[in-house]
Amino acid sequence: MWYVIYSEDVENSLPMRKQARPAHLERLQTLADQGRVLAAGPCPAIDNEDPGEAGFTGSLVILDFDSLEQAKAWADADPYVTAGVYKSVTVKPYKKVFP
Repeated sequence: MWYVIYSEDVENSLPMRKQARPAHLERLQTLADQGRVLAAGPCPAIDNEDPGEAGFTGSLVILDFDSLEQAKAWADADPYVTAGVYKSVTVKPYKKVFP
């Protein structure tokens, strides 16, 4: 089943994001290689695809797991969590309707 993982950043998270990003992307790439990523990306702090030093306010990923518990465990182990980038993480089941 698909699960949406929505995370909100702490203030001034950009330096921590930059440091943890390679490990964060490596985990996502592993799932992408298995066909388990529907969508993934950050939320820019300003209305621009490249917010520069304004940074990001959070992230959204939609991933395939066998259970809510597995999705939560995966989210809890995210390098952005351990690096202190996120102030909150929400994991919910997701039903894809379109396209």
